[in-house]
Amino acid sequence: MPKKALIVIDIQNDYFPDGDWPLAGVEEAAANAARLIAAARKAGDLVVHIQHEFESPDAPFFRPGSEGAAIHPLVAPAKDEHVVLKHQINSYLDTDLRAHLDQNGVSELVICGNMSHMCVDAATRASADFGYPVVLIHDACASRDLEFNGTRVPAAMAHAAFMSALSFAYAKALSTAEYLGQAAKAA
Repeated sequence: MPKKALIVIDIQNDYFPDGDWPLAGVEEAAANAARLIAAARKAGDLVVHIQHEFESPDAPFFRPGSEGAAIHPLVAPAKDEHVVLKHQINSYLDTDLRAHLDQNGVSELVICGNMSHMCVDAATRASADFGYPVVLIHDACASRDLEFNGTRVPAAMAHAAFMSALSFAYAKALSTAEYLGQAAKAA
């Protein structure tokens, strides 16, 4: 049976309503991520947490060592779970993520986290490029309103556009309920 890992990307305090860079729907997405973590732990799957810190103390959010950069308590890592500290958008770039997955014999990935249009997008594409089959849990990811060239893109539209693009060729996109239902049937 293939070894599976749940990758939990950047579910950190600054993305929540009282943080420096709040996302739309982050509380619901984090609650779904917590359900995924509980199921992964119960199934004996590897759980890997990604934590983003910018290198500059002048960053708009995720300042080094700040409370805002801390992983949110709802999805806090267990003592034996690996935390990958990254300084780039892509969770693989200049980190030990791929080595950790390889050392643990991982051959399939489940991805959730923040932000849909940035770090989740980058990690999903990179994971597929490395040959991992990826399941992307779309309702355990969050985004924010975007703007380009004078056009405002509401968070829900940004999220939907990125989930659509990723599910076209990089991942199988499922809801938390769909994924957990399939996992329960397979057990």
